[in-house]
Amino acid sequence: MPKRRTYLFIVGGVMSGVGKGVASASLGALLQCRGQRVTAVKIDPYINVDAGTMNPVEHGEVFVTYDGDETDQDIGNYERFLDVDIGKVNYMTTGRVYLSVIERERALGYGGKTVEVVPHVPLEVIGRIREAAERADADVTIVEIGGTVGEYQNVLFLEAARMLRQQQPADVLIGLVSYLPIPSAIGEMKSKPTQFAVRAINAVGLQPDFIIGRSSKPIDQPRKEKLAAHCGVLPEDVISAPDAASIYDVPLWFEQEGLGDRVIKKLRLKAKPLHKEKWEGLVLKRKKAVQPVKIGIVGKYVSTGDFVLSDAYLSVLEAVKHAAWAIERDPQITWINAEELEKPGVRLTAVLGEVEGILVPGGFGTRGVEGKMKAIRYAREKKIPYLGLCYGLQLATVEFARNVLGLRDAHTTEIDPGTKHPVIHLMNEQEERMKNAAYGGTMRLGSYPCLLAKGSKARALYGADEIRERHRHRYECNPAYRAALEERGLIASGLSPDGTLVEVIELADHPFFLAAQFHPEYLSRPFRPHPLFLGFLKAAATNR
Repeated sequence: MPKRRTYLFIVGGVMSGVGKGVASASLGALLQCRGQRVTAVKIDPYINVDAGTMNPVEHGEVFVTYDGDETDQDIGNYERFLDVDIGKVNYMTTGRVYLSVIERERALGYGGKTVEVVPHVPLEVIGRIREAAERADADVTIVEIGGTVGEYQNVLFLEAARMLRQQQPADVLIGLVSYLPIPSAIGEMKSKPTQFAVRAINAVGLQPDFIIGRSSKPIDQPRKEKLAAHCGVLPEDVISAPDAASIYDVPLWFEQEGLGDRVIKKLRLKAKPLHKEKWEGLVLKRKKAVQPVKIGIVGKYVSTGDFVLSDAYLSVLEAVKHAAWAIERDPQITWINAEELEKPGVRLTAVLGEVEGILVPGGFGTRGVEGKMKAIRYAREKKIPYLGLCYGLQLATVEFARNVLGLRDAHTTEIDPGTKHPVIHLMNEQEERMKNAAYGGTMRLGSYPCLLAKGSKARALYGADEIRERHRHRYECNPAYRAALEERGLIASGLSPDGTLVEVIELADHPFFLAAQFHPEYLSRPFRPHPLFLGFLKAAATNR
């Protein structure tokens, strides 16, 4: 007899960005604590096939799965909260779904039938959800639909939820994450926007089984009863979700609100003993971390208009937190716009003098490059702990070649194709793709092995000779310059198994100067900080 699969759709009301991803991941963690096998699926309503070609300022971080998919940042939240590796089958977009339907039609996969938006597109969505559930052998599959109800681009995904619920009425729940504003001039929490959101989801044939109410303050009982009366749910199915000091507080807050037990009961899942000790331990560890450690993150996707944007580096930020809490330090992040460092007359000491560690994350393009290299040189010469990620390795190599080897024209061919000293150049297999403008999904993506040199700092941090890490890049260190760089002290301490690609560099005569071509932030977990971030934070915590 086939295993019973249950499905929980999480949709948004009133506005985007209210925390559907964290709510989905937190609820998944609670179900895990009750012995359920959980996986999570993210649906994004845009036409892009994946997240890889979108501007991080507009969309936020691109998270890379182990099997090389460029996805929305919520997949990273699922991995961190559930502590599992999630593959490309768990991610879909409107563009990806339509592409699959069209390709199947071209191959006569529909047997000559007229292919229609309904039912064939929702059926493709349902098929993908079921495949994700089967691959994970999940008891519960949480499906987050991006955006909000009432948006035109979400109609087909809501129709998929309706059709799946019609097929398996006892196995599907709908949860609405909605926003309850408290206008400062009024001083009262208003429920009317959420009531309208429920009407919008009712209009497509769905009724929420519970409502997670996001707000700056907890929802009081009168507001819960009012929402229940107008939205067709019980008062105990209105879950208060106020702003939290940390996203890792949310699972225990949901537990306090009784959400885990409500879902177990509604899905008729077997009740198992609750084990939430690890989440309680994490929250306690975060609260005990009061002594600060000051980290400067130098990037170019750090602002939009008058607002600071951290979503572009979300996994980096979370990895710093995981490592800092592990050593009982409070991470204090300073976001540094690399373009500001390029302005004439800027004193680096004024900008970087207070930080105890400098981190340069991944990125692309010309903007802010010289500013990043100024920060890298400052870290190298002032003996400030430095961690470089992807572009942070490439620019550290360029900076060293220029200022230590004396190759003043050294550069990456991404920025200067005609440089006399291309210490960073395009990978061989990428040349044809770039000529044909094949940009989407064609980088070196996903998990690859790396061999670490004996006696190196990287080897000591990992405690292993061979590791696997996730990549997202087209350019690599030019092997023609490796010997000259190593002779002056920039050691290639991590290489691909065939010895051709530099994966890690470090300086032996520095407290901590290490950079990786891969993205270690993707593998950091709140209960298992990544060894490179842990080493970096320990070095920063002892730096004065």
